[in-house]
This record gives sequence, C-alpha cells and structure tokens, in this order.
Amino acid sequence: MAASLGLILANRAVVLGAVKARDLLDIAADAERSGVFDAVWVGDSLLAKPRLESVTLLSALAGVTERVRLAVGCLATFVHRHPVLFAQQWASLDVLSGGRAWLAVCLGGPDSANAAQAAEHAVMGIASGERVERLEEGITILRTLFAQKGASHHGRFYRFEGVTLEPRPVQTPCPIWIASNPTGLTWKGGASASDAAVERGFRRVARYADGWMTNKLSPAEFAEQFGRIRAMARAEGRDPAALGSALYHNININEDRAAALAEAKAFLDTYYTAKFMPGFVEQWTVAGGPKECAQQLRAYFAAGLGHMALRLASWSQRGQLERFLGEVAPALGDG
Repeated sequence: MAASLGLILANRAVVLGAVKARDLLDIAADAERSGVFDAVWVGDSLLAKPRLESVTLLSALAGVTERVRLAVGCLATFVHRHPVLFAQQWASLDVLSGGRAWLAVCLGGPDSANAAQAAEHAVMGIASGERVERLEEGITILRTLFAQKGASHHGRFYRFEGVTLEPRPVQTPCPIWIASNPTGLTWKGGASASDAAVERGFRRVARYADGWMTNKLSPAEFAEQFGRIRAMARAEGRDPAALGSALYHNININEDRAAALAEAKAFLDTYYTAKFMPGFVEQWTVAGGPKECAQQLRAYFAAGLGHMALRLASWSQRGQLERFLGEVAPALGDG
C-alpha cells in the first residue's frame, strides 16, 4: 500500500455535545472532495466511551461518499459481537460502499482499565480474560465465512455447520487488520505490558492480520516494532511485504506548539474521560505550525509507515480541517 492519509471522525463528540451527527457526514464528504484523504475512520465503544455506533455510522458515510475507504479503528467491541452476525453486517457494508470497508479489530480494554470497561464486559457476558481467544477465533470465522460456502467452524466459543454468508463482501479478500499498542510507554503515561505480552501481541498481528494499526510511537519506535512484526510474518510463512501498517494519531495546528499541545490534551482528556500526562499527549500528537506539522508527518512516512490516520485534536473540527487542507497538506511535498 502506498503512503496515504486518513481522517478520523470524532463520533464520541456527538455524545459530548460538541458536534452534531450530520456534521460528521458533512466533514467526511468535505474530506473526500479535497482529494487529500484516502480513508475516513471512526472509533468504537459501547459503555466505556459511548459514541455513535461504528458500523451504523460507516453505513451512513457510505451514502455520502464514493471514493474514500470506510474504516473503523479499532473495533473494540469485536469480542462482544457474535462473529456470524457481524460478518453479515460487515459484508453488507462492503457491498453498500462498493468494496470500501476497512476493518481494524482490537481487544478493547481489560476489566482493570476502569469500572465502565468492566461493566461493558459484564453486560455483554464476556469475561475479560477471554478477549484474546475471542478475537483470534472471531477473525478465523470472518475469513471462513467471507471465503467459503457451506462453512463450518468448531471452536471454543462458537460452533456451526453449513453456513453460507449472503451477501459476500465485494473485496476478496476483505481486509482484516489488528490494532494494538502492546509496548506500554509507561513513562509517558501509557499502560505497561510485559515482554511476553508484547511478543504475543506482535505474533498475533503477524499470524492473523492483513495489517497493523498502532499509536503513540515515534517514527523510530514504529520502524523498529513493525520490523519485528514483519520478521515474524516471514517466520509464519507469510509475505511480510504484503502486511500493511497504519498509525492512529492526533494533530493540532498552531504556530504556538505549546498551545497546540495544551489544546490537544484538553480535548483528549475530555474525549476519553481521562487525565493524560503531557508527555503522553506529545508522543501521540503532531503539533505546531503547518510546516512543522508537515515535517513531523514526513518523518513517519520516511520510517516506512503506510497510512497515517489523523484525528483533529480540537473542538474546532472544521477550523483545523481547513488549516490542514490549506496549509499542511500542500507542505507535505516540500523538503
């Protein structure tokens, strides 16, 4: 995949009262008309971080766009959804959009993350400790149903015989990525992970996914970690060059970099009902004047990143989008 840009739509901001649902459709249409973005992304959560439901929103976006890929990153409720029903929903989205659906699944948070996350697992009847196995089994089921007629599956959580999915996705194969950031970055305020957990997380991507989406990494960290995943993919007998990569990142355009980061932190703290450390936000945000932002983006692409998904870390979604399209995007070709 050639290097490309995606725009993350703030679908949680509708619940927070910062934007209206129609605004997200209009912003997506504007992003497509600009010709700058290859994809529009939405987030996903049930109770932990409530927002417009992701597949429903992507279906609406299919009706107001024609070219951009329609992506969810990450589908944190994947482990909660019955994979046969979800396979039909996702295949229908791919048909409605003419083959533009882009799925990035993830584990979601553990019970220990917060009470809302624990409540989300409890209400759906899913044990937090089952998430890894449910994710892996779910991906296997989707691939089987997308590819076979009269499919059968006998796993730990799901069993069925002679199932034919209709309609089937337009894309063959229909891409399934895994989103993860297993390395921790504890000193910047992120969650920690053991070396063994990191190894398992990378191996999962190498074994099951068409691509890897991650976040909160510097260009050098991304290059090192994606290199490890590609080496594992080769060991799994897969073509490492066929494995895609994407970063889920934030941007705030302001000639005063300190002010840009402060606004991004205030936005992200509210958006995630959190209290992020400033260093953590800085690691997760392209910030500064237009040329400075373009320079930071070029560094990621120079490190081998395939796709940069950008969230406008500001309540002025339209104002930041206009600055990006008018000042940052044209500067990406400089230098």
